[in-house]
Amino acid sequence: MTDTPRTPVPGAGGAQGQPRKAAIAAWVGSALEYYDFFIYGTAAALIFGRVFFPESDPASATLLSLATFGVGYAARPLGAFVLGHFGDRLGRKKILFFTLVLMGVSTFLVGCLPTYDQVGVLAPALLVTLRLLQGLSAAGEQASAGSMTLEHAPAHLRGYYSSFTLNGTQAGQILATVAFLPIAALPDEQLLTWGWRIPFWFSVVVAVVGYIIRRRMAETPEFERVAAEGKVARMPLALLFRHHWADVLRVTAAALYASVSTIAGVWALAFAADTVGLDRSALLWVAVAGNCVALIAIPLWARLSDRIGRKPVFIFGSSGSAVLMVAYLWAISTGNYALIFAVGILLLGVVCSAANGLQPAFYGEMFSTRVRLSGMAIGTQIGYGIAGFSATLAAWIAGPEGDNWVGVAGLSAVLLLIPVVAALTARETAHTPTADLGRIPAPEGPVTNGGLTDTVRPG
Repeated sequence: MTDTPRTPVPGAGGAQGQPRKAAIAAWVGSALEYYDFFIYGTAAALIFGRVFFPESDPASATLLSLATFGVGYAARPLGAFVLGHFGDRLGRKKILFFTLVLMGVSTFLVGCLPTYDQVGVLAPALLVTLRLLQGLSAAGEQASAGSMTLEHAPAHLRGYYSSFTLNGTQAGQILATVAFLPIAALPDEQLLTWGWRIPFWFSVVVAVVGYIIRRRMAETPEFERVAAEGKVARMPLALLFRHHWADVLRVTAAALYASVSTIAGVWALAFAADTVGLDRSALLWVAVAGNCVALIAIPLWARLSDRIGRKPVFIFGSSGSAVLMVAYLWAISTGNYALIFAVGILLLGVVCSAANGLQPAFYGEMFSTRVRLSGMAIGTQIGYGIAGFSATLAAWIAGPEGDNWVGVAGLSAVLLLIPVVAALTARETAHTPTADLGRIPAPEGPVTNGGLTDTVRPG
């Protein structure tokens, strides 16, 4: 990666070497954080129905288990409002520490929970509580890491550097899936007693490694500039909704794109294993392969967006994923492993990455530094909250037998075309200097910055 622009760029952000350090810290931190978050999704699809809802029939148990997965997304909007406020008031670095600790502790405790057979309804109640804490943590993670990398990056490479936040998220999914591969192969007796707990206990290591990486990060030069000028907003949310309400709505709609990973990674896994009768480990390997390809594809798509703009790349990724989701669910219904792998890698590894890796830059560039973290967090987490329940909605649409994949494919297509509409209405910001992004007035009045005056933008 290149630490400095080839020519001086206004708003390039960061001392020499800091963009690289911020990208690495965001990558590693996001990978570790989302390892914790995604092992829950895998366990919800394969295990929790039998451990925490054994009194229900298999279809209902799966539906209830996936609902607890969705609860984590429901908690995200609340976490976004709280952590977004403090992130724009206190800085990006402090929120990144807080989210790491909260995620690590709550995930470890999931692995310590008693089962339904041991304590009855208290077991799923505790499970939901810890899932809520996971959701609160995840609410601030991507927005904080995305803001950190975007504000450190050279202006002409914001897409590339900030994409490492989402690249780390993909790595976390790989780590989570790999952790479950040997667990899923265990006999049921061992799997349902102690085996499923091991990936959750590993979060202790996750938290320690994440702390070591993130304690070396510097606060972003953009936030420090705003703080030095005395322009940190006392009430970032009031400023956000006064001047950026339309951008928040756009990000919310665009964030429905997350339904592709929820349906493909959670509902489709349950559909393949429980309805079609495919091997659990084989489907987990599809996710691993797709995410490995995504590790390469995401920075390449992001770098392309630095050249040609955010909108065309994002629109291609979202619309292409809508088409491929239909093909992927059809492939699973055929039971053909080769076809499943081919379509799954194309969807999860290549096309999905076109939109996925752009999120920090595309969303973050809609807002000024003074409200960037709260704007990204609130917009994405409301969208993710809706998308998080797409697996539950898919299970309901699939019916008692869980075999109506055509209906689920239709749901996926609708949820993935909404982000296309949102992107079409957005401004193109790829070549806007960092200091000029999302200009809004400061409390003291108009502020001249690099020859430009802050003015209220249209919503």
